[in-house]
Amino acid sequence: MTDEQRRAAGPEVSSPKRTKDIIAKYGFQFKKSLGQNFLIDSNILGKIVDAAQLDKSKGALEIGPGIGALTERLAQTAGIVTAVEIDQRLIPILREVLAPYENIGIVHGDVLKLDLKALIAERYNATDRISVVANLPYYVTTPILMKLLEERLPLEHIVVMIQKEVAERMAAKPGGKEYGSLSIAVQYYCEPQIVCTVPHTVFIPQPNVDSAVIKLTLRDRPPVEVEDEAHFFRIVQASFAQRRKTLANNLSSLFGKEHREETAELLRACNVDPGRRGETLSLAEYACISNALLAKGWPI
Repeated sequence: MTDEQRRAAGPEVSSPKRTKDIIAKYGFQFKKSLGQNFLIDSNILGKIVDAAQLDKSKGALEIGPGIGALTERLAQTAGIVTAVEIDQRLIPILREVLAPYENIGIVHGDVLKLDLKALIAERYNATDRISVVANLPYYVTTPILMKLLEERLPLEHIVVMIQKEVAERMAAKPGGKEYGSLSIAVQYYCEPQIVCTVPHTVFIPQPNVDSAVIKLTLRDRPPVEVEDEAHFFRIVQASFAQRRKTLANNLSSLFGKEHREETAELLRACNVDPGRRGETLSLAEYACISNALLAKGWPI
């Protein structure tokens, strides 16, 4: 799209007036159950797109485009853009609003049910470096992100706007109250960086809490070696089952109280005090514990 075509397209979708005009034109009614909140701040959109480090040699996959405010920016920056929208009512709106852009593909579907590997193979060139860029609904943030990570998709970055406290949990370091199983899961697969915080006032309608943009840079390999990833994550989950309990108590609940002393000995062998709590352990310490349990013949 040339600068002349862009000017002819009119004001950006993200401008408050254009957003309100589109909503009025189509008589669109927001569905609270889908967590629909449209961003109306051009500066925040710029920060999201800049964080994704896109250019015309790279592709973007957007989840939940709404009426296309972020999609429009992505189309101006990236090569191929695919926008996946679950709400059928938004599909004709997106197709009309984004008609000036020839590099956008719109897919109606639930991203949690889609075969994303097949979608990427179908819509992008094999050499494309692809990033997920999205304003995610709060209620499905974690399931969507874990799907993206666990399926080992060929992604360079994931740049998403999510609830601020969830972003803080993803980026948290050991020792703080924000640090938990989500922190470990995200940091196992990627390097998180909070790009900026976003006030609730820059959305239509306004959510009850503030948001944050977080950038997840996918790792080529995890920072720790584990014998069995599923076992590793089960140990992590068990260690946070009751945050006020010590690590030894949480793991004893998993393996049985009769193994309490054996569990404590194994923790000491990993240089971990059994009296510590789950939120104080690093990824490396959890990896040691998981591997030691497997070596002892304690699968879960």
